[in-house]
Amino acid sequence: MTVSFNINGRVIGPGTSPYIIAEISGNHNGSIERAFAIMEAAREAGADAVKLQTYTADTLTIDHDGDEFIVELPLWKGRTLYDLYKEACTPWEWHEALFAKGQELGITVFSSPFDFTSVDFLEALDCPAYKIASPELVDIPLIKKVAATGKPMIMSTGMATFEEIEEAVCAARSVGCNDIALLQCVSAYPANAKDAGLGNIAKLSNQFGVEAGLSDHTLGTAVSVASVAMGATIIEKHVTLSRADGGVDSAFSLEPDELKKLVEDTRDSAKASRGRSVFGPKESEQGTLVLRRSLYVVEDVAEGQVFTAQNVRSIRPANGLKPKYYDLVLGQTASRAIGRGEALSWEMVVGSEATCVD
Repeated sequence: MTVSFNINGRVIGPGTSPYIIAEISGNHNGSIERAFAIMEAAREAGADAVKLQTYTADTLTIDHDGDEFIVELPLWKGRTLYDLYKEACTPWEWHEALFAKGQELGITVFSSPFDFTSVDFLEALDCPAYKIASPELVDIPLIKKVAATGKPMIMSTGMATFEEIEEAVCAARSVGCNDIALLQCVSAYPANAKDAGLGNIAKLSNQFGVEAGLSDHTLGTAVSVASVAMGATIIEKHVTLSRADGGVDSAFSLEPDELKKLVEDTRDSAKASRGRSVFGPKESEQGTLVLRRSLYVVEDVAEGQVFTAQNVRSIRPANGLKPKYYDLVLGQTASRAIGRGEALSWEMVVGSEATCVD
């Protein structure tokens, strides 16, 4: 059984619309005004939250050009870690203004901390929730530090083994955090849809008793939309104003119109299709019920005549006996004369009183 929780009063869990997080990351391209514009676009598109990343190049790595500090991933190939993070980081002096902008717009702002100092910094800003990025899932001391704040935690699981996920969840719970969500994630940039592993969403939720969702690095919105039907209650996507503007994450980020479509599709289409586990004809299907098959007399039958495969058939529409009674009817006799095209009913069958009927 999962444990629903809320961030700033917005309930996250089954029966609610998926919680849509617009990740700014480094798509501000060094401009706080651009960051503000992304926040405005996210709010206009209907996202529930904007997420920041709180680190500096020095809190993530060291300034070193040795081989192991050179990025091999195609999107950033050849750059040093330090140089990449120096460009991508959101300056700490912006954070207060970004949180204030969220208040002004009516959109939640929270962040991913990457070390103890960033947690303390964000706590001073009354950050309402925290996200643990996939590479930090193995940083158990950081997870305990975040969990000890008592705020909801969302943790991405890219690259993680089941055992590593279990360690992270246990670490958070060991210091009293129960408002936990896990996000299925593929830490490739961009990620391939065939690797999305959406089946893991239900497994994460069922195995750990938490809300589960998707941190989606694939291109477009199709995988995110599909994830809701697989049980995702949270979806995170990187967002930019325009991919043509460039930036460290722009290649796999959504533009505002795409984010709006994601919100609409996940809330109106994918979530609706998941529905409740109720079987039987829906209201929208009532008009189609008549197109089911049923038993009809297809040749004129005299009173006392035997029903055969020649004079009784299972055809459309559905006004006669159910086809499952076909074998029971064959060999019985007609209680009255029946014209071709009449829907067969039990009162037309001699001895039907002893027959098990619906």
